[in-house]
Amino acid sequence: MVLAVGFFYPDDILLNMSRQLIVTHHAPDLDAVGATWILKTFEPKKYADAKVAYVNPGETISIDMAHELGFELHDVTHVDTGLGRFDHHQPEKGSLLISATSLVHDFVCERNKDLENDQALHIISEFITEIDHFEEIHWPDASNYRYSMMLHELIRGIEFTEPHDDDSQMQFGLKCLDSTYAVLTQQIKAREIIEEKGEPFKIGSIKCIAIETRNDDTIKVAQKQGYDLVIKKDPKQGDIRIKVRPDCKMVLKPLYEAVTKKDKIGYWFYHASGRMLINGSRKHTNQTPSPLTLDEIVALAKETLYDQSC
Repeated sequence: MVLAVGFFYPDDILLNMSRQLIVTHHAPDLDAVGATWILKTFEPKKYADAKVAYVNPGETISIDMAHELGFELHDVTHVDTGLGRFDHHQPEKGSLLISATSLVHDFVCERNKDLENDQALHIISEFITEIDHFEEIHWPDASNYRYSMMLHELIRGIEFTEPHDDDSQMQFGLKCLDSTYAVLTQQIKAREIIEEKGEPFKIGSIKCIAIETRNDDTIKVAQKQGYDLVIKKDPKQGDIRIKVRPDCKMVLKPLYEAVTKKDKIGYWFYHASGRMLINGSRKHTNQTPSPLTLDEIVALAKETLYDQSC
């Protein structure tokens, strides 16, 4: 059952309706964008091509305005406004840690039980709810300007660069959430790959790991998990990436010299910081992958970097 302008409609009727209209408030914030994004992304049969319209906060769309846009009221779903199913501004909900996004998230999970295990979607819903309740006041160093570069502030920034253009603000936010979902999905998968396929080893006191995977996020995730040195080889493309944590004193130059002496085919880039040795990157389109195996690279690392420590 779905609430649309105060009425419930059976699911079988909803699925047969024409194009839908999602209504939210002017200057849509992250919660309005998030609720809209979930409907469009995870209820695609009904909402993928839905048009979005805007009203004053708390209001519902008028019959005349709906008709002007080519919709009947039974084609309308309000989010983050209108005091309906996907709004959380009713007096009895005021003290609850919920949001329009979390309400829509619960709805799509009821409709599709598989989404209950979608960690990326769950993380997004929780984050937006936290932001909507200004819970970031409790973050470490909460007044630091770094937080001004986060998603909710960037969406709000559209109000200063393109004032009075609700739709550009919404479209920007939707695109950002598409990207966020993709990144989270990659990072969650990266953790699984590290756990299942990672080959930890040590060079003296240095904590290292080697991984054969196409998932580039495994490098950063592994470093954040405490690995000082990460070696990753793409099993399909053949390229290799080797990185050292910024807080580790290890320098990869001895390994670079050994690798380029042994590998006369692959193109290798040694970063001036001494902490990156790269044989493939999306930023460099014509690098030749290395024929060296992951085991060969690990062996060279152990031979050339043994006298260094972090």
